[in-house]
Parts: sequence; structure tokens; C-alpha cells
Amino acid sequence: MAFWSSTSVFTSKVPRKILFMFTLSLSVTYLFYSLMSCYNSLQFPLQENYAYQGRLVTEETTFVTLREKLYSASPGLNEFTEAEGTTAATRTREHAEAEQRTVEWIRTQASPTKSAVAVYHTSAQEKEHQEFSTTDSELRVNCTMDYGEKKLPQAIIIGVKKGGTRALLEALRVHPDVRAVGNEPHFFDRNYEKGLDWYRDLMPSTLEGQITMEKTPSYFVTNHAPKRIHTMARDIKLIIVVRNPVTRAISDYTQTLSKKPEIPTFEVLAFKNRTLGLIDASWSALRIGIYALHLESWMQYFPLSQMHFVSGERLIVDPAGEMAKVQDFLGLKRIVTDKHFYFNKTKGFPCLKKPEDSSTPRCLGKSKGRTHPKIDPDVIRRLHKFYKPFNMMFYQMTGQNFEWELEEDSEPRSSQD
Repeated sequence: MAFWSSTSVFTSKVPRKILFMFTLSLSVTYLFYSLMSCYNSLQFPLQENYAYQGRLVTEETTFVTLREKLYSASPGLNEFTEAEGTTAATRTREHAEAEQRTVEWIRTQASPTKSAVAVYHTSAQEKEHQEFSTTDSELRVNCTMDYGEKKLPQAIIIGVKKGGTRALLEALRVHPDVRAVGNEPHFFDRNYEKGLDWYRDLMPSTLEGQITMEKTPSYFVTNHAPKRIHTMARDIKLIIVVRNPVTRAISDYTQTLSKKPEIPTFEVLAFKNRTLGLIDASWSALRIGIYALHLESWMQYFPLSQMHFVSGERLIVDPAGEMAKVQDFLGLKRIVTDKHFYFNKTKGFPCLKKPEDSSTPRCLGKSKGRTHPKIDPDVIRRLHKFYKPFNMMFYQMTGQNFEWELEEDSEPRSSQD
């Protein structure tokens, strides 16, 4: 009783005005830090190149020198035609309009967080509407009543063409916690103006705990793709399958040759002047293999921790080992193992099988594993020499040595497309 009476006396002596001011000051302080947090999250995009932090200036200068030399030798290197017959100004305006629509879509989809301070609820809500961070699960969800939800992808295989992306995707689809689109959506390079609703509708429905994925290898070499993907989901995981750029270029040419037998030989297309040894780096088959140049654009928006690089060569000789790394990167249980693969000597690459099933293993289609045409060894040697400084820079940027220089003395033959 003595304690209770003393407490009552104490509270009666404290003016209500002081309590009110104390409560109000705490509320204002909370709101201030909340707004500062929102402001920091709106720093978009990050213009910091994560890979170059702490590196020697000489390395950066070397890469800049290589890039400038490459552009001066091939003026058309950085040109990406997205719609024939349209001017550069028209394309720029269309891109800006599409990106603005995407931002508006994100703003309308995102649910504003409720303010913790009731007296400032209205102003705080208006501030939160300006933020369009896509880490909220509500942003990606489109409920369907019967078998799950359609979501925007949490992981994308962004490259590279003829690197082994189809084989990787098919292996990932064996995993019960992965749901992926079979066809390439080409949303961030060809269909961006159709909007994120269109893109999400392409995705398969998923259950809780499953990952939605897609693959479009051309994203890796598309100028606008990094910023667009970052706008959609800054925490997304990116997978890049790379292989020896010389072998990749020959594989690329082989695919085109199968569709257009009338095209010139590989040797003719690879050089501007073969006598002088001037390589045509503007030819798409060669341009794609300058991985360091393309990766630089992606690292302006995403840290290396959100990227995983798969060796196309090791994916053939040790598919289970590469799949283990990919599953770890995606936060998945290692379910796809060596029991799921069977090496097809005729095709020259592994085929998928179900461990519990004795049926014939499922291999990729006839368009995969084509035999490469015979290429002049001197041309191959010159291409290896051309790619070597870019490969070295790529190794430094990724922190991985793919050992492509060991293949310089061997002539590429049939391989996985």
C-alpha cells in the first residue's frame, strides 16, 4: 500500500504537458530516422563498381586502355539494334517511356508500410509511396486460387549465348523447388514495353518455398538489361554460364550456319583484314565473348555476391559438381546430384535421367551438340591472342580462373551448344 500511494503521488506531480511533450519528441525522433532510412534505400542505382574496390589504379587503367583500343578498332562494337527502321532518338524515347511505366507499376503494386506514429501517419504514408524497393513479397505475387502464385523471378540465367544455359536450366528444373519458364521471355531486351504484368503472367505458378526462374542469354550483352532488372528486383540472383570465348564464337557461327548456309566462312567474318590481322570485334559472335566488357555494366548495379559464374566446360565434364555450386548459390538443398546424369558419347555431353527410373535418359534436342566446322588453326591462334587480355581481366573481376589459355593448342571440336 505504501508503494502504491507513493507512485500515485509521483504521477500526480508530473504535469501532463511534460509527458505529452516527451512522447511527441520520441515520435518525431522515430519518424526522422525512418525517413532517413527510406532516403538511403532510394539511392538508385549504385554507381560503385564493387569489383574495383581496393584494386590498383594500374589495373583499372589497363582495362580502360583495352576498352578504348577495342572501340577505336571497332566503332560499331557498342551498337545494339533493337528495332530495325527506327532512329536512335526514337529508341531512347521508347526506352524511357517503358522504364517509367515499370516504375509506376512498381509503385502501384507495392503496399505502403503503416506509420508507427499516428499523428504523422498521412505525411509518412506519402513518403513511403515514393519508395519502390522490390524486396517486398507482395510486389511479386499474383494469387491463383487453385495451384499457387505467379511471381516475378527471384533468379535469372542472363548469359551467355552458346555457353550451356539450356543444359543448366533443364538440370535445375529437375529440382522440386525450382519452377522455370521453358522458353526465353526476352523481356528486358525485346519486350520491356509490355510491362511487368505481362512478364509475370509468363511465369509458372509456385508454392511457398519454390524459386521462380527464367533464362535469356542475350541479357548479358544488352545495355539496358542491368538497370531494368535492378529496377524490378535489386536483390535478384544472377547466373552467368561462360565458356572459352573462341569455342563459344565457333559454336555461335555453327548455329547461324545451320540456318543460313549461304553466309561467308568463319575466317572471313572474323577479320576486317586478315592479312594485317585486324579482328572484327563488332561481329556479334566475337563481341559476346568479351566478357569483362559486359560484366562491367552489370557490376554498376549488382555486387558479385548476387552473381554466380558457371564454367561451361566443367558443366560438361562434371555436371554434378557445377550443379552443387548453383544449388548452394540459390539456397537450395543439393537434390540434383551425379545420379541424375548420364554421359552420352554420341552427343558429347551429359543427359538427364531420373535416379528411380530405368527409362532412357533425356537429352537435349538435335540443335545441341552440333559438330563444329573445321577452322584454320592460325585463325584460332589469333583469336586466343585477341581474347587473352580480356580473359585475364575477367578472371580478376570474378576472382575465378577458368583456364581457357590451356586450350590454345587444342582445336575446338563438337561440344555442347
